[in-house]
Parts: sequence; structure tokens; C-alpha cells
Amino acid sequence: MKITIDAHSGFCFGVVYAIQMAEDELDESGKLYCLGDIVHNNMEVDRLKAKGLEIINHEQLSQLHDTKVLIRAHGEPPSTYLTAAQNNIELIDASCPVVLKLQNRVRGGYSDAEEVGGQLVIYGKEGHAEVNGLVGQTDGKAIVVMTEADLDKIDYTKPIQLFSQTTKSTKGFLNIKQQIEKRIQAAGGDAKLSFEANDTLCRQVSNREPQLKIFSKEHDVIVFVSGQKSSNGKALFDTCKAENPQSYFISEPAELKEEWFEHVQSVGICGATSTPMWLMEKVKESISGFSKVEA
Repeated sequence: MKITIDAHSGFCFGVVYAIQMAEDELDESGKLYCLGDIVHNNMEVDRLKAKGLEIINHEQLSQLHDTKVLIRAHGEPPSTYLTAAQNNIELIDASCPVVLKLQNRVRGGYSDAEEVGGQLVIYGKEGHAEVNGLVGQTDGKAIVVMTEADLDKIDYTKPIQLFSQTTKSTKGFLNIKQQIEKRIQAAGGDAKLSFEANDTLCRQVSNREPQLKIFSKEHDVIVFVSGQKSSNGKALFDTCKAENPQSYFISEPAELKEEWFEHVQSVGICGATSTPMWLMEKVKESISGFSKVEA
């Protein structure tokens, strides 16, 4: 049995940047607060906690004073920066540059929509950290949609600006775009005049979909490694599963089952943008213990 780790899987540059900033501060002071999980992977979070990282929520942030707090790659709404300024908190801002650019675009889009009595719509997961940061750019007025049922929130007689959470799938974004266009037409409107769809997906993330389709076909069994909280992980796993029914989602090596690998010639290991390479290596090591393998 041959086991291969997908060369394109693992941390995206935004996560690498955030973790590097955290480790630099921890190496210097041995203590650092982080607003929310630095990455949606429990094992990586636990590794950094052992180095002195303490995860806090927004309520705890409001109670802190005169200290340092890391903002993770997902970004934060303006209210977080205001709280930090009021409490003399030094922010180590590791917001992903792609997310920061999107926040600026959403802020501008919201201003434009307000001028014409329109609506700003975000395709993303309600309550997701990145989406919260985007909604914060619109004074909390953005409409968040993820399923077709959510589209009932929109008034199709008014102008619409659509943006997307950076880590959503291309297929999902295009479907939402098409459904909005159909509903505008059904309401008697003209999508070309009243609808602007902004593809704000991160290309480093969306490009992994076609790569994973190829990778999934090349192996008998796929083991996809990701944290349960990762939206990106769930979307990419669905891509693998669609191409290879023998695809399994795990968060740690202990979840592996030996029967998955019986009479198997080739195993592919891949993961989300929040999956560390060291964890995929551990998964490979565990699978190697099940059967005689080829390196």
C-alpha cells in the first residue's frame, strides 16, 4: 500500500502568517491572548496553548486591559478595534490580507447600496468569524445567506450587491448568484441593472477544488484531515467525496479505522487550509502501522 500526502494541502498563507506571529510573541514573552481559535483545528490550537496561547472570546476581551491580543486571520469588525483602544490593548493584527481587502470592498459596497436604497448580501456561514467581521463593516445590516432558503430574506425589488466569504466554494457561490438572478427576474426586475455579484473567493482556497478532484481520483482511499469547525474543510471534503466515495473525514489519527485500508493499493491524505502538515504526517504514520506500505 502506497500512502501519499497531497502537496497542495495544508495551511494557506494567511494561517501561516497568523501562527508565525503568535509563535514569535510566545517565544519572546511566553504568554499571548488570542481572540477566538487561531485556526479551526483543535490539535494545532492545543499545540499553541502548550506554548502559552490563551483563547478568549469577545466578552473576555472587554474585561482585559493593558495587554496584548492577537487577531487571527479571519479578521474582526470595527467594534473589536474600538474595545482595544478603550482598554489600552495592543493588538497583534494577523488578519489575512485577502480578508482585509474584502472588508474594505464590503464597506464601500455597503455605502453604495445605502445611497440607492439597496441591500448588501454576503454568501457565507452565519456566525462565522470572517462573516462577523464583514457584517461589522455594514453596521450589522448585511444579509447573510448560505442556502436557497436563506434567499427569502432578500427583497428582490431593490438593488442587490453580493459578496462572498473568502473560503466558500466556487460552485456554491455561482449557485447563489444564479438563484438571485432568477428571483429578480421573477419579481419583474432586470438583474443586469439591479444586481452586482462580486466574486470575492480566495483563489488559493478555490483553486484547491480542481486539484483535489484530480488527487481524489488517483487513489483508492482518501483520508481528509480537518477540524470539525472548519467551513473550508467541509467544502473541500465534499469535493473529495464526490470524486471518490471511499473518502473519510477525520480530525485526528485516533479516528482512523483499519478496515478502511483492507485490500487497498493506494491512499491519499489531504486536508483543509487550517490543517497543519505535521498532523497529516502523523496520520500517514498511523496508517503505515496498519499494513505494509511503500514510502
